[in-house]
Amino acid sequence: MGLPAVEAPIGYIDSGLERAEVRVYPPDSGLEVVRPTPADRAMAILDARPAADRLSLDEHGFELHRHGSAFDDFYNEAEVRAHYYPEVEQAVRDLTGAAAVVVFDHNVRSAVRAARGEPGVREPVDQAHNDYTEQSGPERQRAVLESANRLDLAGQHFAFVNLWRPIIGPIVDTPLAVCDARSVARRDLIPTDIHHFGEDDLEAPRHSGHVYSLRHNPGHRWFYASDMQPDEVLLLKCYDSRKDGRARFMPHTGFRNPECPSEYIPRESIEARTLVVFDARR
Repeated sequence: MGLPAVEAPIGYIDSGLERAEVRVYPPDSGLEVVRPTPADRAMAILDARPAADRLSLDEHGFELHRHGSAFDDFYNEAEVRAHYYPEVEQAVRDLTGAAAVVVFDHNVRSAVRAARGEPGVREPVDQAHNDYTEQSGPERQRAVLESANRLDLAGQHFAFVNLWRPIIGPIVDTPLAVCDARSVARRDLIPTDIHHFGEDDLEAPRHSGHVYSLRHNPGHRWFYASDMQPDEVLLLKCYDSRKDGRARFMPHTGFRNPECPSEYIPRESIEARTLVVFDARR
């Protein structure tokens, strides 16, 4: 594409692993997140901004859009669910042409707020991963539809699409890097058990699931959007039930930007997770 690029380490895992585990503890527990053995590799990360009009969820697994929000109370979970979720639902429906969209989860990330121990706030992730696996995608779909009382949608083609937005901008210190789904081989995706613990019990996980960690492949093509602002969003397709050649898994991670200036606004971002259902013609 002839795009500008930076070179930075990407958080891969030890290429010898065939399975891995992540243990995520509450920010105020004092316990560090347990992650697979890292194997950072320097990779060229292309700026997708000049190519935004050529990106496709079905081809690349991600898209960049200008899409402002009327909402600004992103650290109030109840308000996010009551007022931001409907906005996300409509945005994802408009941008994907979906027949139905269910917004079911979100996270907010800020290294500064997480260090202060603010409830529900986590640091940006610095290890490449995909949110669902071949196994966990259908399992999560069923759970989401049951919770939303929408089991009538269970038999249709679906995808999990995240909508990622800066809370303040520009984001220059820890941008989100996304890996072109066309460059990811199935052997690169390492099944990883992930366990989330609650404040009330640090021994037994509150819930568990499965993600893919990423093994290094020199053919991976990484992208980011430079200087993202709150009126922009990245759509990330993390699973697609259709097996017809379109993008199905799209790994992503935060990375330390080597071109970050000495004075900057630390990253704050929100990522909403959605289940997208398509009609039979899509």
